[in-house]
Amino acid sequence: MATTTMTMAKALNEGLRRAMEKNKKVLLMGEDIGKLGGVFRITDGLQKDFGEDRVIDAPLAESAIVGTAVGLAIRGYRTVVEIQFDGFVYPAFDQIVSQVAKLHKRSDGVYNMGLVIRLPFQGGIGAIEHHSESPEAYFAQTAGLRVVSCSNANDAYWMIQQSIEHDDPIIFCEPMSRYWEKGEVDLDNAPQGLFDAAVRREGSDVTVVGYGASLKTILRAAATAEGEGVSLEVIDARSLAPLDLDTMITSVQKTGRLIAVQESPHTASVGSEIVAELSERCFYSLRAPGIRVSGYHVPYPPTRLEEDYRPTVDRILDAVDRVMGF
Repeated sequence: MATTTMTMAKALNEGLRRAMEKNKKVLLMGEDIGKLGGVFRITDGLQKDFGEDRVIDAPLAESAIVGTAVGLAIRGYRTVVEIQFDGFVYPAFDQIVSQVAKLHKRSDGVYNMGLVIRLPFQGGIGAIEHHSESPEAYFAQTAGLRVVSCSNANDAYWMIQQSIEHDDPIIFCEPMSRYWEKGEVDLDNAPQGLFDAAVRREGSDVTVVGYGASLKTILRAAATAEGEGVSLEVIDARSLAPLDLDTMITSVQKTGRLIAVQESPHTASVGSEIVAELSERCFYSLRAPGIRVSGYHVPYPPTRLEEDYRPTVDRILDAVDRVMGF
């Protein structure tokens, strides 16, 4: 088994490279992704190696970028679109919701929308609104779209390749604050299916579900809770649409307690859906109401306040105390 250590950013780069080597119809398109290699250098070196026809520097026009990718998908190309920052996706919202999500159904299956929209998201990089948002719930609620999020380098490497190979359109959410963190990457074997959740830490008292940047915070909270005699089972959702409810149900039936953690506001969110679904399906197993730990229902704050906005170890442990108190 060939393994190596790399950052999440490098893992994404290598995953894109491998996909482009396997399939000549894989194209990359976005703002400054060619010569610059993207603002986070995810596509660094790919234009030099694959040429300007396959790694395309696009104008500052997200709607046009996604619209062009739709046309390419109709012709059988696999286009990976980079949205430079999460808050820049809104100009392309009409294309994504009206065209990308619906053309397969509208054409009675004649057209596949095999395209991936890479979306750097969540906070933690000291940036302002439109650069640190969590718009995943908009897309998870849109029928016809799949929404996934990696939380480590190994998942980043494999999930981007799996997304490119999938016939449905994928919103691929990448936690910006984790781009520079290193991890082991298995270059030979994918850890699991694209839409499968992963149990990152086994436990017996409380199930804690999260995704993206929140996973590291949850694991830190689990280590602290263990020292206080409370065992947390940590689940990385990985797929936000569809949710892998079977893995979550098995855990909640064991622990009887549930916490969902996310950076987005809690109202009408992925965390809300997790709590609602598991409350409905595990009603007789629950010993306490499910709790959400999330960002607040306000626009993303200035840099000096962002750590007060994002879920912290203390806020997660407070939720643990609350569910254990029932």
